[in-house]
Amino acid sequence: MRLTRFTDVALRVLMRLTVTTEGEDPPTTREVAATVQVPYTHTAKVVARLQHLGLVEARRGRGGGLALTTAGRSASIGALVRQLEGPGEVVECEGGTPCPLRSACLLRSALRRAEEAFYASLDPLTVGDLVSSPTGPLLMGISRGRPAPG
Repeated sequence: MRLTRFTDVALRVLMRLTVTTEGEDPPTTREVAATVQVPYTHTAKVVARLQHLGLVEARRGRGGGLALTTAGRSASIGALVRQLEGPGEVVECEGGTPCPLRSACLLRSALRRAEEAFYASLDPLTVGDLVSSPTGPLLMGISRGRPAPG
């Protein structure tokens, strides 16, 4: 299974917002885009979706910026990836040219089980889990313009 670029960027945006410290000015969408090295326009679309899901709060103007909501801090990574990826199958069995094996295929159900196992392994994780050491400190350094260690 391969995640879409949109889901990848969403997870990185959430990770960046998780390491924002108390007293620090909330980062702007442009700053987050630079930190996660994604074009601003793509990051803005991701932030809008995360806002719609209630995971991110965005404030405009002086003192504005992005902040993770309480729901964003405690969201299951598995549930989030399911929402962002949307429904669908790992393989296209019914598409424009339906697979001739679809009525008796064992592969389709095996892939469905594998996909669910993939999501199940992500279910207990939260964004906070993804920024434990060494990721969190590295991300904090990058977001503050310090060179990455190593």
